[in-house]
Amino acid sequence: MAPGGEDRVTGSSRASFTLEHRVESSAPIERVWALLSDARGWSNWSRLTKTGLAEPAPGPDPNAVGALRRFSVGPGASLERVVAYDPPRHLAYELEAGLPIRGYRADVLLEPRPGGGTTITWRARYAGRPPVLGVAVHAFLDWFLLDTARSLARAAESGETDDRPPTRTSTAGSGRL
Repeated sequence: MAPGGEDRVTGSSRASFTLEHRVESSAPIERVWALLSDARGWSNWSRLTKTGLAEPAPGPDPNAVGALRRFSVGPGASLERVVAYDPPRHLAYELEAGLPIRGYRADVLLEPRPGGGTTITWRARYAGRPPVLGVAVHAFLDWFLLDTARSLARAAESGETDDRPPTRTSTAGSGRL
């Protein structure tokens, strides 16, 4: 399947979509991972206005597998459960609430580049309802994932790390969806 393409599911009233974007960053993989893995800090480098953990993961790293992340743009919010966490190469999450789609899973893969830097691959799959709503959601997600990957690359290149305190965050248990 071509990046950004769509594949109709036979015998279903829903369509299956896949999006994939690759972005190059001159930053080392560890710096990219530090930004990607810290849900609270996303509002410092992405278009998201409020970011944080609705439920931390069990164990020493609150962003690891099992964490429930809350991301907002304006009045809308999404909840995403971390389902894979392999520092510093792979983060995957599944949408639990916030968009009119089902089965959404995104995998973010980081690969060191020969000679330095990092390749960021952001791949998402989901099911949506065709035609109008599905097309609108697909176009939004396509734009948003590419923009987020580019913003991550730029922030990592600028030297921003998760050592900086977040400027706009939500805390566990605060606010409502």
